[in-house]
Formats: sequence, C-alpha cells, structure tokens
Amino acid sequence: MSNTSTQPHIAIIGSGSAAFAAALKANDNGASVTLIEGQATIGGCCVNVGCVPSKMFIQAAQLAEQQRRNPWEALPDQEPTLGWQRLIEQQQARVEDLRAAKYENILAQHSDIYLLQGYARFVNKHTLHVTTPTGATQTVSADKILIATGSTPTIPAISGLAATPYWTSTEALFATQQPKHLLVIGASVVALELAQAYRRLGSDVTVLARRTLLAREDPLLGEALAQRFAAEGIQVLNHISITHVAHAEEQFTLSTTAGTLTGDQLLVSTGCHANTTALNLQAAGVTTDAAGKILVNAHMETNVAGIYAAGDCADLPQHVYVAAAAGSRAGVNMTGGDVRLDLRVMPAVIFTDPQVATVGLSEVQAQQQGFNTDSRVLSLADVPRALVNFDTDGYVKLVMDKATRRLLGAQILAHEGGEVVQSAALAIHNHMTVDDIAEQLFPYLTMVEALKLCAQTFNQDIKSLSCCAG
Repeated sequence: MSNTSTQPHIAIIGSGSAAFAAALKANDNGASVTLIEGQATIGGCCVNVGCVPSKMFIQAAQLAEQQRRNPWEALPDQEPTLGWQRLIEQQQARVEDLRAAKYENILAQHSDIYLLQGYARFVNKHTLHVTTPTGATQTVSADKILIATGSTPTIPAISGLAATPYWTSTEALFATQQPKHLLVIGASVVALELAQAYRRLGSDVTVLARRTLLAREDPLLGEALAQRFAAEGIQVLNHISITHVAHAEEQFTLSTTAGTLTGDQLLVSTGCHANTTALNLQAAGVTTDAAGKILVNAHMETNVAGIYAAGDCADLPQHVYVAAAAGSRAGVNMTGGDVRLDLRVMPAVIFTDPQVATVGLSEVQAQQQGFNTDSRVLSLADVPRALVNFDTDGYVKLVMDKATRRLLGAQILAHEGGEVVQSAALAIHNHMTVDDIAEQLFPYLTMVEALKLCAQTFNQDIKSLSCCAG
C-alpha cells in the first residue's frame, strides 16, 4: 500500500487510545492514515480489557460491599446475592457499546483513515511489511510512522508457573466462574484493584507482595491501605518470595518464604512490558531501553526522524490519558506541527476503596530533587464530608517547598480521591502556595474541601475552626 497523491500518508501500528488520537489529529491536518492492527478487535487495552471493564467490575464490587456493610443503623446489612454470569455479560455488553461508540463508529466516519488487519514489521524507516490473517504480506509505505503497540503483562520466572492455568488481569475480568480463594501475586495498581474487588464480590483473597503494598509510593499510602484491606478480610503477606507454583486437582499450590499457600485460582499481576520485540526495529534504527521501551523526546519522536512512538510501548507513564495525549501530539507533529507533551504535573489514581490519588512529588522525591520540604497530613476524621458519610478511613497529605511555600505534591487516600486530585494538580500547575489554597473558596461538604483544610494546617489548628473552615 502506498500513497501516490500529494496528500501525506501516516502509518500507525496499533489501534488503541494513542493510535486513534494520533490518527484523528493527523487526518484533521490533511493526512491520510493507515491503522495497522494485529488483533481482530480495535481499541487496544483500555476499552477492551483494561480501564473500562475493570472500573465496572470495581463498581459492582463496591455496591456489593455497601449491601454487606454500611454505616447506617437504619439500613440493615445483608449479604448480597450475586449473579456472576450476568455481571460478566453486562460488563461485556458495555465494553462492546463503548468500543463501537469511541472506535468503530469514529473510524467509519473518516474516509481517509484506513484499517489494515495484520502484524507489522519494519523494512526500513519508511516501509513496513504487514502479515495479514491469511498469511499474505502487504507492503505499506508512509511519510511518517507512529508505533503505538501497547504492552503485555510480564510473567515472573517462577518455577512451575508457566505450566499452570494462572490468570492475568484479562482472565480475572472476564472469568466464567468466581473463585473461592484467589491468590494474587503483585502489590501494585492492578493487583490491588482486583484483589479488593474479588474480596467484595465474595472470594477469599491473599495478596503476596515482594516488598509491601504500593512500595513505589509514599509509604503512608501503602500502610493505610493495608489496614483497610485487613479490615475487609484480605490477607496481605509482605516481603514474600515464591519458589515454586504447582496446579493439580483444580488447586494452586505456592511454595513461599511464608510457607505453603493454596487456592483455587491465581492472579499474576506484576507489571507489563512493551510490545516491541516483533517489530524488527533494528531495520529502521529505532532505539529502545533495556526493557524494550521505545525512547522518545517531548515531541514523541524517536531517535529516527519521521518515526514516532506513543502509549505503553514508549518510555512514558502507563496511563491511558498519557497515551492519548502523546498520540494527539504525535499526530500534530507528524503533520508539520510543533507541540510537546509536558508530564511535570501528572495526576494518577488507583481505584481501590479508598482511592489512592497522587500528583506531583512525594516528600522523599522532593527532597531528592533538592527541596527543603514541609508537609502536613490531614485525617479524614477532620473532613466534614467524610464525617457525614461515616467513612473516615484515609487522609490528605500536602508537601510544600519551605522557601516559597509552593505546593509540590499531594497524596490522597479517600473515597472518591480521584475526584479531588485534579484540583491539587491545577494548583501545582499554576504555582500556587499552600496559603493560596487555604484562602480559596471550596464548596462545603465536599471531599475536595480536604485540600483547603490540609493547607490551613500549615498555619493553624483546624480543630479550632467553625464548620465551614472559613
């Protein structure tokens, strides 16, 4: 496939969030686009097997937990009745609806964006060979190329594991049967979201952490979340090494430094690696890091002029909104623009309950960058919204630069903390001080008011204030 007109031609390997954002921008700027997708369905990870189904699964689990345990004496607790098959069917139907609305229908509306099914390999920096489902090879030549191939779960090299029917997050989200006891290897984002969801839906759950929960975050986050997990009956084993995994008679047996553990299902959630090994990148001269992630600059361009990368296959934070932003900027830059991706203020949310929401620098990170810091931690027991919700598990932590009093970072553990963190992100982006935040008007009886209250604690004892924190 080649383009003989004067219209620039962009080839994009992949069809997920980064790929579609780039395709739409490039097409808006006058380019014809060929999307090359190896899978039978388009849309990539997020809509099909990632963000969308997982958040539905988590929401169902939260509603089940509210039936089982709620703080209102007037509303008797009851064990929820769960129709597992219907839960999975409803979840899948919504996935299909969103894939149609956000990908398939949009593709149909753009006559200059073509979909080619197959797996691409570089021949040189302007040419790809695509192996189609029939086994035929098709040549695609392009003025510019974007690599947006995403990532794949990384499976640790544990003796015996590969021979067992373990789950990754995909199998966990679309399981046909609910396990009685789920063992989870991993202690970061996806592992913890699914561990809590399965527990709330009625499974026994054991989490095996190589270090501790959320070991890469501010330590207080992992410690507080571990307490919540324990209260919900989730067993968390820290500093665990696993030497062998076996499966027989529908049971997994794990040999660990904490002894032998058994369960009827095993979820392995220990991170992801870039889908780049099959691309023959060396033919185009594209450079990757040791883990196979494609190195890009702020314009999303690789070391080879005219070849770009975005999303989880690049050396970027693995968030879908980062992927979409990177793809959008790549689409502009591939068609003559000059825009950059600024990741200095990047909020992140882990959808446990309470949610873990962070932005900017932790105290340790700030000190490592040379800041002389000061910080405050505000318990949700001092937040009116949390009090009236009878849900005071969690806190807000703000970190400031002592010299300027500018807000450097926020770490939040709170119900709907993800709805709070963007206000902190805007404050950091606009170089606001904690005093600026303390003086802002925040609507009363909202969780976001916790930011104001925490900012006020740098100067006063908020327990002495009246209800609206004036």
